[in-house]
Amino acid sequence: VQLQASGGGLVQPGGSLTLSCAASETVSSPNRMRWYRQAPGAQREMVAGITSGGSTRYADSVKGRFTISRDSAKNTLYLQMDSLKSEDTGVYYCNFYIYGGARDYWGQGTQVTVSS
Repeated sequence: VQLQASGGGLVQPGGSLTLSCAASETVSSPNRMRWYRQAPGAQREMVAGITSGGSTRYADSVKGRFTISRDSAKNTLYLQMDSLKSEDTGVYYCNFYIYGGARDYWGQGTQVTVSS
């Protein structure tokens, strides 16, 4: 499975962006999909996750501002980011984990810069 992340860019504080992560083929269930981010000089951290059953989880820093969703028919994962802050700046990576066979896939990353 190949993952293609897109949607990053430069946005002012308070603005919004929507990230997408398209898989090259249908992903087997059960699975879970996550968005991670890595700020300059920092470790990669999990931002949001969603399971094949629809359960979601968020980092405390983005709760109430970010929304993760998935479209299984399109094999695509999304991250709606609202009320963006400068500390949201970083490279965002999508990650798909398939429990059967413990297969782990990563997208190439998309840069998000929040700055005035």
